Amino acid sequence: MRQLLLIAAAVISFSAQADRRYGPDVEVNVPPEAFHTGGQRARPCARCCLYQDQNYSEGAVIKVEGVLLQCQRDAQSLSTNPLLWRRVKP
Repeated sequence: MRQLLLIAAAVISFSAQADRRYGPDVEVNVPPEAFHTGGQRARPCARCCLYQDQNYSEGAVIKVEGVLLQCQRDAQSLSTNPLLWRRVKP
């Protein structure tokens, strides 16, 4: 029984040391500019639809003045599949 208690104490001690050893040791200071645009616009998206300075991905649906529009690929274009708004028929 005494050996069992000694083994349990050793395991608990080892796990406490392991927690300290694998804890965060390094602190990285990141400038606030990395998270804020500072009033600058986001870079334009190459494969997005744009509406009112907002980027929308393929398949997005918006309602503009009662008309539904969906962001879809332009099948007639030979480039890297640019996206455009197409009216969704009810």
